[in-house]
Amino acid sequence: MKQIIAFTGLPGTGKSTLAEQLATETGVPAFAGDWLLGALRPHGVLGGLDRPAFLAMYYDLLGTLAERQLMLGQSAIVDCLVNEEIAERWGELAARYDGRLRIVECVCSDEGEHRRRLEGRRRGIPGWHEVGWDHVVRMRSEYAQLGGERLTVDAMETVDGNLDRVRSFLRHS
Repeated sequence: MKQIIAFTGLPGTGKSTLAEQLATETGVPAFAGDWLLGALRPHGVLGGLDRPAFLAMYYDLLGTLAERQLMLGQSAIVDCLVNEEIAERWGELAARYDGRLRIVECVCSDEGEHRRRLEGRRRGIPGWHEVGWDHVVRMRSEYAQLGGERLTVDAMETVDGNLDRVRSFLRHS
Protein backbone atom coordinates (compact mmCIF):
# COMPACT_ATOMS: atom_id res chain seq x y z
CA MET A 1 0.00 0.00 0.00
CA LYS A 2 1.18 3.50 -0.82
CA GLN A 3 1.97 5.58 2.23
CA ILE A 4 3.10 8.98 3.29
CA ILE A 5 5.32 8.15 6.25
CA ALA A 6 5.74 11.35 8.25
CA PHE A 7 8.47 11.50 10.88
CA THR A 8 7.64 14.35 13.23
CA GLY A 9 9.05 15.66 16.47
CA LEU A 10 11.12 18.44 17.92
CA PRO A 11 14.64 19.01 16.61
CA GLY A 12 17.12 16.57 18.09
CA THR A 13 14.66 13.70 18.72
CA GLY A 14 15.97 11.42 15.98
CA LYS A 15 13.40 11.90 13.22
CA SER A 16 15.96 12.56 10.48
CA THR A 17 18.09 9.60 11.54
CA LEU A 18 15.13 7.23 11.43
CA ALA A 19 13.71 8.70 8.20
CA GLU A 20 17.07 8.43 6.44
CA GLN A 21 17.71 4.88 7.61
CA LEU A 22 14.21 3.75 6.57
CA ALA A 23 14.65 5.43 3.17
CA THR A 24 18.02 3.76 2.63
CA GLU A 25 16.66 0.37 3.61
CA THR A 26 13.42 0.53 1.59
CA GLY A 27 14.32 2.71 -1.38
CA VAL A 28 11.39 5.00 -0.55
CA PRO A 29 12.42 8.63 -1.16
CA ALA A 30 12.78 10.81 1.92
CA PHE A 31 12.01 14.52 1.74
CA ALA A 32 13.51 16.52 4.59
CA GLY A 33 12.09 19.97 5.21
CA ASP A 34 15.41 21.42 6.39
CA TRP A 35 17.22 20.29 3.23
CA LEU A 36 14.48 21.78 1.08
CA LEU A 37 14.70 25.12 2.88
CA GLY A 38 18.49 25.06 2.72
CA ALA A 39 18.26 24.77 -1.07
CA LEU A 40 15.85 27.72 -1.28
CA ARG A 41 17.66 30.14 1.05
CA PRO A 42 20.52 31.16 -1.31
CA HIS A 43 17.91 32.23 -3.87
CA GLY A 44 16.28 34.75 -1.53
CA VAL A 45 12.98 32.88 -1.49
CA LEU A 46 12.73 32.82 2.30
CA GLY A 47 13.82 36.35 3.19
CA GLY A 48 10.67 38.29 2.38
CA LEU A 49 8.10 35.89 3.79
CA ASP A 50 6.26 36.33 7.05
CA ARG A 51 5.95 33.21 9.22
CA PRO A 52 2.47 32.11 7.98
CA ALA A 53 3.52 32.45 4.32
CA PHE A 54 6.80 30.68 5.03
CA LEU A 55 5.04 27.74 6.71
CA ALA A 56 2.42 27.52 3.96
CA MET A 57 5.16 27.32 1.33
CA TYR A 58 7.12 24.79 3.37
CA TYR A 59 4.23 22.38 3.83
CA ASP A 60 2.90 22.85 0.30
CA LEU A 61 6.30 21.98 -1.18
CA LEU A 62 6.64 18.87 0.97
CA GLY A 63 3.05 17.86 0.20
CA THR A 64 3.65 18.30 -3.53
CA LEU A 65 6.73 16.07 -3.41
CA ALA A 66 4.77 13.40 -1.52
CA GLU A 67 1.85 13.69 -3.94
CA ARG A 68 4.14 13.15 -6.92
CA GLN A 69 5.35 9.88 -5.40
CA LEU A 70 1.76 8.77 -4.77
CA MET A 71 0.88 9.62 -8.38
CA LEU A 72 3.67 7.29 -9.46
CA GLY A 73 2.25 4.52 -7.27
CA GLN A 74 5.02 4.88 -4.69
CA SER A 75 5.30 5.83 -1.04
CA ALA A 76 7.12 8.86 0.37
CA ILE A 77 8.90 9.60 3.62
CA VAL A 78 8.63 13.15 4.98
CA ASP A 79 10.88 14.49 7.75
CA CYS A 80 9.41 17.61 9.38
CA LEU A 81 7.27 18.86 12.24
CA VAL A 82 3.62 17.98 11.63
CA ASN A 83 0.61 19.58 13.28
CA GLU A 84 -3.04 18.42 13.24
CA GLU A 85 -3.91 20.53 10.19
CA ILE A 86 -1.05 19.10 8.13
CA ALA A 87 -1.78 15.56 9.31
CA GLU A 88 -5.39 15.94 8.19
CA ARG A 89 -4.39 17.43 4.85
CA TRP A 90 -1.76 14.76 4.14
CA GLY A 91 -4.14 12.01 5.27
CA GLU A 92 -6.69 13.24 2.73
CA LEU A 93 -3.97 13.48 0.09
CA ALA A 94 -2.87 9.88 0.67
CA ALA A 95 -6.49 8.67 0.58
CA ARG A 96 -7.00 10.28 -2.85
CA TYR A 97 -4.39 7.85 -4.14
CA ASP A 98 -5.70 4.86 -2.15
CA GLY A 99 -2.89 5.29 0.34
CA ARG A 100 -2.48 6.10 4.02
CA LEU A 101 -0.70 8.62 6.17
CA ARG A 102 1.49 6.95 8.79
CA ILE A 103 2.87 9.20 11.52
CA VAL A 104 5.95 8.40 13.57
CA GLU A 105 6.33 10.85 16.43
CA CYS A 106 9.86 11.13 17.78
CA VAL A 107 10.41 12.31 21.36
CA CYS A 108 13.25 12.39 23.84
CA SER A 109 12.07 11.63 27.37
CA ASP A 110 15.23 12.97 29.02
CA GLU A 111 15.38 16.75 28.59
CA GLY A 112 19.03 17.00 29.61
CA GLU A 113 20.06 14.38 27.09
CA HIS A 114 17.84 15.98 24.44
CA ARG A 115 19.55 19.32 24.96
CA ARG A 116 23.02 17.74 24.98
CA ARG A 117 22.35 15.92 21.70
CA LEU A 118 20.98 19.02 20.01
CA GLU A 119 23.79 21.30 21.14
CA GLY A 120 26.46 18.78 20.11
CA ARG A 121 25.23 18.03 16.61
CA ARG A 122 26.42 19.51 13.34
CA ARG A 123 24.24 18.47 10.43
CA GLY A 124 26.00 20.53 7.76
CA ILE A 125 22.94 21.18 5.59
CA PRO A 126 24.05 23.57 2.82
CA GLY A 127 22.28 26.92 3.13
CA TRP A 128 20.66 26.04 6.45
CA HIS A 129 21.53 26.87 10.04
CA GLU A 130 22.08 24.77 13.11
CA VAL A 131 19.28 25.17 15.65
CA GLY A 132 19.77 25.77 19.34
CA TRP A 133 17.79 24.87 22.42
CA ASP A 134 15.82 28.14 22.16
CA HIS A 135 14.38 26.84 18.88
CA VAL A 136 13.25 23.61 20.58
CA VAL A 137 11.53 25.61 23.32
CA ARG A 138 9.72 27.74 20.72
CA MET A 139 8.67 24.72 18.65
CA ARG A 140 7.42 22.95 21.78
CA SER A 141 5.06 25.86 22.41
CA GLU A 142 3.88 26.04 18.77
CA TYR A 143 3.32 22.35 18.04
CA ALA A 144 0.86 20.45 20.22
CA GLN A 145 1.16 16.69 20.54
CA LEU A 146 -0.76 14.97 17.77
CA GLY A 147 -3.90 12.96 18.36
CA GLY A 148 -4.99 9.99 16.32
CA GLU A 149 -3.11 6.90 15.25
CA ARG A 150 0.64 7.24 15.42
CA LEU A 151 3.70 5.48 16.69
CA THR A 152 5.77 7.27 19.32
CA VAL A 153 9.44 6.39 19.60
CA ASP A 154 11.85 7.70 22.24
CA ALA A 155 15.38 8.81 21.36
CA MET A 156 16.51 7.33 24.67
CA GLU A 157 16.02 3.90 23.08
CA THR A 158 18.49 2.61 20.50
CA VAL A 159 18.17 3.65 16.87
CA ASP A 160 17.96 -0.03 15.86
CA GLY A 161 15.23 -0.69 18.42
CA ASN A 162 13.24 2.32 17.27
CA LEU A 163 13.70 1.35 13.63
CA ASP A 164 12.38 -2.15 14.44
CA ARG A 165 9.30 -0.54 16.03
CA VAL A 166 8.79 1.65 12.94
CA ARG A 167 9.04 -1.36 10.63
CA SER A 168 6.50 -3.27 12.72
CA PHE A 169 4.13 -0.28 12.83
CA LEU A 170 4.25 0.10 9.05
CA ARG A 171 3.63 -3.62 8.48
CA HIS A 172 0.85 -4.22 11.00
CA SER A 173 -1.51 -1.30 10.98
